[in-house]
Amino acid sequence: MFNLTKEQLHELLQLGLETGADFSEIFLEDTNQSSIRVSNGDVIATSTSNIHGVGVRLLQGIDEVYGYSNEVTYESIQKLMLNLRGSFKGEAQKALPLGDKKPYVNDIKIPMDALSPKEKSQKLIHLSNLMKNYDDRIIQAGTNLIEWHQKVLIANSRGVYQDDERTYTRVFLSCVAQDGDLMQDGYDAPGRNMGFEIFDHIDFEALAKEVAQSAITYLYADNMEPQEMPVVIHNGFGGVIFHEAVGHPLETSAVSKGLSPFAGKLGQKVASEVVTAYDDGDEPGQWGRSTYDDEGNKTRKNLLIEKGILKGYLSDYRSGKRMGYESTGSGRRQSYKFAPTARMNTTYIENGTDNFEDIIKDTKYGLFAKKLGGGTVNPATGEYNFAVLEGYMIENGQITKPVRGAMLIGHGAETIMNIDRVANNKSYGQGMCGAGSGSIPVDVGQPTIRVSKMLVGGQGGKR
Repeated sequence: MFNLTKEQLHELLQLGLETGADFSEIFLEDTNQSSIRVSNGDVIATSTSNIHGVGVRLLQGIDEVYGYSNEVTYESIQKLMLNLRGSFKGEAQKALPLGDKKPYVNDIKIPMDALSPKEKSQKLIHLSNLMKNYDDRIIQAGTNLIEWHQKVLIANSRGVYQDDERTYTRVFLSCVAQDGDLMQDGYDAPGRNMGFEIFDHIDFEALAKEVAQSAITYLYADNMEPQEMPVVIHNGFGGVIFHEAVGHPLETSAVSKGLSPFAGKLGQKVASEVVTAYDDGDEPGQWGRSTYDDEGNKTRKNLLIEKGILKGYLSDYRSGKRMGYESTGSGRRQSYKFAPTARMNTTYIENGTDNFEDIIKDTKYGLFAKKLGGGTVNPATGEYNFAVLEGYMIENGQITKPVRGAMLIGHGAETIMNIDRVANNKSYGQGMCGAGSGSIPVDVGQPTIRVSKMLVGGQGGKR
């Protein structure tokens, strides 16, 4: 895969330390990607690509320089090292001998190249037709399969010498319903850290029908009237609020600069006592999983909040160095073109003891946010707004009429303080998270939770 010996990598790492840098790193990557897109039962696009290159990083204290090349040779890396080390002046440092590689897990049953594009397309065409034929009002139904297989090798001057393989597969389902001037879309996009066996783990036929049903239901939904009210946020992708408004401010890339409402609050109460939350980098099969992070450290399950008390942050090497905090196996990057930084993997609120049905029954009036969509957040303050893709009113302890256009507006630190019920039905949703080190696969998750009061925006009631 990479035609560089252990001895050559050590020589190159040492070269980077000759002018005062105290840390040098080489990140090698070889990634194959493929995509098949179907619309209304027809294959409309296919693509394949390869990402192959090397990233080189030098640090002096917390000062960082980074360079990359798609030419992976001793000479190209030597040139990068010589160029980058010119940024520093100081005494030469010593690179530690490189250690031995440790085993990684990439237990893939059906790899990318095991099936032909035609065989894969047949699955997508079938799902597209299921949605299209669900109802005459469905005017467009699309599916998209994204696969990629990434091989990496990380070596650094602290003696790390580690490879890893990651296989990601994701299936997008979308449709559009129309009745006269009314239009509504439906959408879902589950992904896993696995191969084509994803189709054996997820009932995509049932999911396709659910996506189509959602589009039909919301054609005739009333607009949400803005108000403050209790909100029951469903499991799975409902965890995106915690991910964005709480998870990002718990990354040391923000905490170490003081750009987080949770800076300096370890050991303090930051959430309701019913909230316990983790980030797990090595949960089997999950979309955000890897055996090792992009700095060569073993990923692990990190406790963030325990019964409302802040227990930990997510850290990479550099930002952890800034604040004297050890790496938590959370250094991640999109590709060799990016320097790593502290990022989430699979972030979730842990199961509570309530039943979903009881939470609804005990809510006299409120909003049931069954499925959330995109939104915006300010990591420095935790202020956010998120669209509700599928929402229903709760009246007298029962889920009643659907409402469209609802927007959840709030502040992460306040929201997690106002969680008063946590169910026992934890599940996950998948997405791509963009930040300083690029776009990476992550899981968000939670059981159904109730927030005692939230500001809900909407267009209803206007004349």
